[in-house]
Amino acid sequence: MATTPAPTAEQPMDDDARRLAELGYHQELHRTWSGFSNFAISFSIISILAGCFTTFGQAWNNGGPVAVSWGWPLISLFILIIGFCMAELVSAYPTAGGIYWWAATMGRPVHGWFTGWLNLIGLVAVTASVDYGCATFLNLTLSALFDGWAGTGHQTFGLFVVILALHGLINIYGHHVIDVLQNVSVWWHVAGAAAVVLILVLVPDRHQSFQFVFTERFDNSGFGDGDTGGLTFWFYVLPLGFLLTQYTITGFDACAHVSEETRGASKAAAQGLWRSIFYSAVGGWILLLAFLFAATDVDAINKAGGFSGAIFETALTPFFFKAVIIISTIGQFFCGMSCVTSMSRMAYAFSRDRAVPGWRLWSRVDRNGTPRHAIIGATLAGLVLTLPALYQKAGVPVAFYAVVSVAVIGLYLSFLIPIFLRLRMGDRFVPGPWTLGWRYKLLGWIAVVEIAIISVYFVLPIVPAGVPGNGRFSWSAVNYAPLAVGGVLLGVAIWWYASARKWFTGPRRTVDLPAQRTAGDGAVVDDPA
Repeated sequence: MATTPAPTAEQPMDDDARRLAELGYHQELHRTWSGFSNFAISFSIISILAGCFTTFGQAWNNGGPVAVSWGWPLISLFILIIGFCMAELVSAYPTAGGIYWWAATMGRPVHGWFTGWLNLIGLVAVTASVDYGCATFLNLTLSALFDGWAGTGHQTFGLFVVILALHGLINIYGHHVIDVLQNVSVWWHVAGAAAVVLILVLVPDRHQSFQFVFTERFDNSGFGDGDTGGLTFWFYVLPLGFLLTQYTITGFDACAHVSEETRGASKAAAQGLWRSIFYSAVGGWILLLAFLFAATDVDAINKAGGFSGAIFETALTPFFFKAVIIISTIGQFFCGMSCVTSMSRMAYAFSRDRAVPGWRLWSRVDRNGTPRHAIIGATLAGLVLTLPALYQKAGVPVAFYAVVSVAVIGLYLSFLIPIFLRLRMGDRFVPGPWTLGWRYKLLGWIAVVEIAIISVYFVLPIVPAGVPGNGRFSWSAVNYAPLAVGGVLLGVAIWWYASARKWFTGPRRTVDLPAQRTAGDGAVVDDPA
């Protein structure tokens, strides 16, 4: 592929465009985002108004209150460590390709190939899961507002399709306001979460005790015959409940994917990434504790499969019940919009390097600097991934949790590869303005081990009926995360060894500036490749 000469003195670059050119790319996407907008997209994707509401039942059924009150801050700490490791990388390499670009640059093309596909799978899944969760709460809202609305599963899926399409259209035609909407989303999440907490504190007639919130254990999973003190509970059931935290606080790699559109990206994207995790962790914990203190009708919540809506319905008056679910639904809509933005940038960047079938189409940008075709293709992929939800029976929404698991496994495994490669590089790694310094070894190994552990847990069956050989086995109860992730990985592995390894060379430079940057002592050194 021919490269384009560097701009002359008559075509000056700013620092961001110059650094992007050093990394090998033209400034094609419009760099209009502020540092706050960069933080806002990850904060919106993490969305405590989405994950805390939609996956609360996973923690309630698998561990109960302790899975929330103690599990949330514990897992949040591990995720923050992962975020610190990634912040160092985005500071060094602020490109839209983000995760896979880091892997290919610090390792070999094969590392970038598998990292890119894992990241793309995860982003498609997280978008699908957020929009399906939004559809679930919109369905609940419509049922509360209109007596004739039945609120069936098929209606939920229909709303999911509409929401997914709207998010695609907003990202295509709202290019001039999308960064403003990200900023609005932050304040909606802050004000909305505060309003929900105040409602749950002030409106209910009574609340649960501190003992209930911080010591009560449940096992509604069906595993271990409901025992909450044996090995099955502590080493199988309870860790499954941690999916609430691990899923909610994810998608923060969006700061990297929009770094080519962010001013001062080497610092702003790094700070936006770890701060989005930290503030979401604190706000989410306060919000979830408010859920638990208001969860006074345990039987009704159990009957609803741990669905958070049952807490609000039993603890609040009809007016405040409607207010809470409307606040959450709007927050989830903002979250899904941000997910499509991040997902499409990754699809565009990976296609720009010819790794996706039909890359010529997906790597195009329109005159507004919007990767329109990547948006359309990625949203359609999210629709296909969620089709099993059409066949979901009543009870625990296994299909939804399976998509959630796909999102967690795909994203976090894609984080693991560049973090490990950075560990392997050691002192050969040339950091950007934001760096961990000597701490990278300790934090990096903690991140690698944590990701490896959760990736095993979240491919396991969620309910006994999803275990092959169980007398009540049903395909509708199967956690198809290993089938989805494993199937795609098997396909891309075959493709790699049959063809791609002969032509995929990793990131393809479109600018002929040397890949150089300034080291800490002011000397100019080659970037690792």
